[in-house]
Amino acid sequence: MIKNRDTRLTIWLLLPVVLVLAAYVLYPSMRTFIESLQKDGSISLGNYQDFFVQESKTNLEALWNSVYISGLSVLVSAMIGIPLAFIFNRYDFPGRSFFSSAAILPIVLPSLVGVMAFLFLYGESGLIPNVIKDLFGLEQVPFKIGGLSGILIVHAYTMYVYFYMTVSAAIHKIDPSLEEAAYNLGAGKFKVFWQVTFPLLTPAIVAASLLVFMISMASFSAPFLLAGGYRVLSLQIYFSKINGDMEIAATQSVILSIVSISFLLFMRWYQNRKDYRIASKGIGSHRSEVKSPLMKWAMAVTGIIGVIILLLPHFTILLLSLVPDGTWTFQTYPTVFNIENYRLLFEDPNIFKPLRNSLLMAVIATLANLVFGVITSYVLVKRKFVGKSMIDILVMIPWALPATVIGMNLIFAFNEPSVFSFGQILVGSFWILPLAYFIRHIPLVVRSTNAVLEQLDDSIEEAARNLGAKWFYTFRKVLLPIIMPGVLAGTLLAFIESVGEFPTSVLLYTISNRPISIEIMNQLRMFNMGQAAAYGMVQITLIVIVLFISNRFFGIKAEKAL
Repeated sequence: MIKNRDTRLTIWLLLPVVLVLAAYVLYPSMRTFIESLQKDGSISLGNYQDFFVQESKTNLEALWNSVYISGLSVLVSAMIGIPLAFIFNRYDFPGRSFFSSAAILPIVLPSLVGVMAFLFLYGESGLIPNVIKDLFGLEQVPFKIGGLSGILIVHAYTMYVYFYMTVSAAIHKIDPSLEEAAYNLGAGKFKVFWQVTFPLLTPAIVAASLLVFMISMASFSAPFLLAGGYRVLSLQIYFSKINGDMEIAATQSVILSIVSISFLLFMRWYQNRKDYRIASKGIGSHRSEVKSPLMKWAMAVTGIIGVIILLLPHFTILLLSLVPDGTWTFQTYPTVFNIENYRLLFEDPNIFKPLRNSLLMAVIATLANLVFGVITSYVLVKRKFVGKSMIDILVMIPWALPATVIGMNLIFAFNEPSVFSFGQILVGSFWILPLAYFIRHIPLVVRSTNAVLEQLDDSIEEAARNLGAKWFYTFRKVLLPIIMPGVLAGTLLAFIESVGEFPTSVLLYTISNRPISIEIMNQLRMFNMGQAAAYGMVQITLIVIVLFISNRFFGIKAEKAL
């Protein structure tokens, strides 16, 4: 009797999960694939042939550039993040705690706002190159970021954090006795690192490499503003859509998806080749005090310089947000500062509307992510059924696919009425963007909830059920309060990402529902730098507020939420 009741409960919980994943993840992807096979009114591989063998080789060049940039981004981010993790977690010196916290500052910059800050700082008309030019009496600026180097600089600044946080967490879990035993057996520092420490860090490094590669492959803001003619596949999809060449856009989306998913599978295979678990139980890693006064203060001074470099983009956005429209034209530097942009933002309905749109759509999408993510996670972790692996794969697809691909998938799926859109055309409507944000961030809530549910003993739920509590009461009163920190970690991240989402927005927005990221681009096109920066500061402030609330009231650190 109990078994039949549990089976019925599993079916009722699984049904909406399967319907949502089939309707909004699988179906749109299939529609894009079918569209890519359309060529001159018939089904063929002609579009793929054009992609790989056309004379201009434009798309092939863009594909190679995307892979090349992603690989370099992984390398450069690792070269920054891994050493910082070792320095801050293995050595004690003045200011270490402050510097280690400051190292995650880039996470509060939305992608578009971060690229904008780097343009204002290091572009041809940027503040730093012009300050150097004036100080040394040069005729031209000594440098400017752009092209491949500019994209890599922005990627390194924003993505090293993933290596820093994952490797730091792994270092804390290493039992120091393992390294001490190797030293006692006569091994040198390099041998201990390479044969003992590094293998234990491999899962963290692989996870960070995978995350950076995927984010870099999907990167849109940096190539969009800094490429300078340097082609990447995410941009090619956008240009194909703008030019109305939808069949080629579909083909580009499918190929970009294949590359991203292939890298995901490769890295998982590499990680699973060996067992990296620690068999012993011991205390976490300890820090060695830096005893040399010279080295101690050298590290402190280096840390201060590093914090200044990390804070420059944030300070630049704040400074420029105080520059009124029309006051910074031919001058090298802005000369007028006030709060006019913020006054207009909150008093002018037309200027406030993008902010209102972003908040409203982010709240709608995040609430849907919260409900769907918790149910899906519970089904995957606590219920047994046939096809669980397939559901898990479908949940991860939105994370593996670049945002531009998800945007194109929705265009092909919902540019005409269907049963999944309740007979409505969603493309061009208000609801297409909340739907895109919801799909994009499904894995965030599911994975963060999985982490706490997997640690929860089944006997807790069984005890409540044996005492006569119904499933919903048990879930609401017993399970949900326990797993809430994990649920909120993913939910808060989904909200933050939705507020700043740009690649899907630029493909799907309309004038009536344009979000704040699109309005930033509009203001930049009109050379209204101050208003664009004011929008950017609002996004940064929202992220800081969310992180503060999560830490203050729910005990969720930025590292866990992000």
